[in-house]
Order: sequence, then C-alpha cells, then structure tokens
Amino acid sequence: MARLRVDVIEAGFPAASNDDFESLKLIAEEIKSCTVAGLARATEEDIDLVARALEKSASPRIHIFVSTSKVKAKNATSEEKERVIHSAVTAIGQAKKYFRDIEFSPHNATRLDENFLVEISDAAIGAGATTLNISDTVGYAVPDQFGGLIQKLCNRVSIIDKAVLSVHCHNDLGLAVANSLAAIQAGARQVECTVNGIGERAGNASLEEIVMALRVRQDAFNLECGVDTHQIAETSRRVSEITGYPVPRNKAIVGAEALDTDTGMFQSGFSKSESYEMIKAKDIGSQQ
Repeated sequence: MARLRVDVIEAGFPAASNDDFESLKLIAEEIKSCTVAGLARATEEDIDLVARALEKSASPRIHIFVSTSKVKAKNATSEEKERVIHSAVTAIGQAKKYFRDIEFSPHNATRLDENFLVEISDAAIGAGATTLNISDTVGYAVPDQFGGLIQKLCNRVSIIDKAVLSVHCHNDLGLAVANSLAAIQAGARQVECTVNGIGERAGNASLEEIVMALRVRQDAFNLECGVDTHQIAETSRRVSEITGYPVPRNKAIVGAEALDTDTGMFQSGFSKSESYEMIKAKDIGSQQ
C-alpha cells in the first residue's frame, strides 16, 4: 500500500483483539511514507488503545465512529440525539490529547435524518475533527441520492471548510464505486476504499476502479490522485494471494480479461489506430 502511494492506510481496530493492536503497532512503526490510522469507538478505552498502537507513527490518525442506532428511528427524542452528539464531541476532545489528525464517522450516515446529520457533523468538526466521513454502512445508497446528500452537507454544514469530506461505501447493491464517484463530483475529497474491493459482505468500493476512473475521465472529474497506477496490478495480485480471495476474470481494471479485446469490431478498431483502448496494460503495471 505504501508503494502504491495511498494517502492513508487504515490498518486496524485495536480494541477488537490483541492481534489487531499488535498489527497496527507494527505497521505504524514500519510505514513512514503515508498516514497510518487506527479505528476506535467513541470510548476512552478505545482511544487510548489507538494512541498506544500509533505511538511510533510518523503520521498518526485516529478514526472515531459513533453508533447512531438509537437516533435512526423517526420517534427518537431530542435527548437521545443530544446524548449521541455529546458522546461524539467528548470522544473527539479525548482524542485531541494524542492526535492532531482526527477522522469522525457517524455510523450508517446515509440512513440518518438529514437535519441530525448536519447537526452532528457541525458539532464534530467544531470539536476538532479534521476529516468528516459519511458512511453508507449497509450499501443502501444510490448515486443520485448519495451525491445529493454530499452536496447538501457541503452547503449546510456551516464549518465544512475546516474538514476534509470523506465517504465510505459498501457494495451490497453493486453501487459502491458509483456512489463514491458521485460523492467526489459533489465535493468529497477522500474516498475510503479497498484493493480488489474486498470487505465485509459484498465488499467495499474498489480502489483500482476509482483511481482509474479519475485518471481516464479527467474531463468529468478534473481532479488529481497521487496513487501510482503502475503498482495496481501487482498490488491486486498480492492482496489476492495473501487473502486467498481470487479476482474474478472479468473484474474491472485488474481481472485477467479486463484489458483483453477479442471482439472483431474492437480488433478492427485497434488495427486502424482508433481509440478503443482506454487503459493499456502498462498503465497499471500489468504484463498482459
């Protein structure tokens, strides 16, 4: 991941297990070229564990998430909402003892009441969060609505300019990449994603697809991404090998057949030097 030149590696949830703690600590000690982040619930114990694990990181970040299950219901009381906001603000205040780089996520943000999401976002940034992450935790969003939500947050969160707006999309409906790209067009500037789209249930937004979409469709996005695309094929291969999850042959960008062209019409186009080939194998470091 460091060779790929990602900006941030979220490397573990140390409260989950001692193995997670030790792996996060080791990665933080070894990786110096990018930010290393640890995940924490909005509790003092979780925050302290992340701080200990990242003691030797050159660029540490804590990512705090708060449960919003009690306020998803339409009949949630103002007192319940205030308790959730207070929990978030208190946790961010505790994290500031150790960290300057603090990411905050309201859990299942796409299914929250919009007014409450604006309120908790303003409170979190005001308390010191430097990244605001909007999570589509169960892959419920569709691109139009998700892009619209991000645009509304850009317009309605009064101090949004004091934080980086981030998104985290799951692929339950096969829309994680589409939702992430819609969010980028609406103003998000960080995307949480995974190599080969691996992740819980149907996976997360696919790093290689997002990166190459930004590169190939500069006309649509007009944004730069620092990822070294020549490392994509090898990174995909190694992640597949280590995890034991095979990459489908027709997987976009990194599938074995993704850059093959067998159809007669396309072969004819290549022979006439027409621009059917959006991505060349060498662009992603592939030997195809």
